[in-house]
Amino acid sequence: MILRSANSLHSRSNKYSFKLLDNTIFLPFSILYFFFSSIFQRYHSKFKMSALAAARYGKDNVRVCKVHRDEKTGIQTVVEMTVCVLLEGDIETSYTKADNSVVVATDSIKNTIFITAKQNPVTPPELFGSILGTHFIEKYSHIHAAHVNIVTHRWVRLDIDGKPHPHSFIKPGSETRNVQVDVIEGKGIDINSSIKGLTVLKSTGSQFWGFVRDEYTTLKETWDRLLSTDVAANWQWRRFTGLADVKTHSEKFNAAWEAARAITLKTFADDNSASVQATMYKMGEQILAAVPLLDTVEYALPNIHFFEVDLSWHKGIKNTGKDAEVYAPQSNPNGLIKCTVGRAGQKAKL
Repeated sequence: MILRSANSLHSRSNKYSFKLLDNTIFLPFSILYFFFSSIFQRYHSKFKMSALAAARYGKDNVRVCKVHRDEKTGIQTVVEMTVCVLLEGDIETSYTKADNSVVVATDSIKNTIFITAKQNPVTPPELFGSILGTHFIEKYSHIHAAHVNIVTHRWVRLDIDGKPHPHSFIKPGSETRNVQVDVIEGKGIDINSSIKGLTVLKSTGSQFWGFVRDEYTTLKETWDRLLSTDVAANWQWRRFTGLADVKTHSEKFNAAWEAARAITLKTFADDNSASVQATMYKMGEQILAAVPLLDTVEYALPNIHFFEVDLSWHKGIKNTGKDAEVYAPQSNPNGLIKCTVGRAGQKAKL
């Protein structure tokens, strides 16, 4: 009994001694920790090494198809688009503070695209993009810019028995009509329209000679060759003051696309091309002349090569120069030629 009491007393003494030891050693460290933590939190913003430089977010790859039915004529029209909407504004805290109260959910953005397509015309795409982008900066006070990209996939009405079919269509290829619409609060609306994926080829009427020749050159000069490219052409409209300004000029968007496409195809076909550079410049200056509201026209044309196949090793078959009939299409590498054509007086960036 005496031994048990002694052990119990020793145990309590150890318990208290450890408590005393804990407080003696760790209490000063706790005070220091809270002291420096408060200072760190107070001055962290002054000394931190990083800050959010730029941010935008939204919904991409929203596929939309709208059918317009004319009840009087029975003619139906389809428009298929892939839409991307990205928003900017007072959204920094969603990145730096995990504050979702400033986030318009990307699912809500997707729903807005469908509702806007139901309630408004989707052609021309420049107008639809302007309507959509304006909605976001007017609906949400903390959103100050909306960037809308629309890829319109071509469906062409079928001809059946020599007549356009009222409700049947064919997709002719990978060509798309694209627009980039940037609605900036307090500044206006910037629109860039484009043609992508228009693949063309001509079997003559193209040459390339007089280029730099040095110790690195193996390419032969030619005065007649196949010319093929995937046309990527875009044209920048002058800035619109707002949605009302876009609506005022809405009829000009389809006309500009038709003119740009027709000029591109006609110039490609008719020009006895000295080079891709020379031909694309002719295209650009004609488009600027046809559409006064444009600031610039830009082309990016990959040179898709078709090389003659030398068959002279087989019984002396002639298949080069004027005798060439069989060619080997090339996938890569390929030339890539770009240019931007602006109006006279603009400073060139060369």
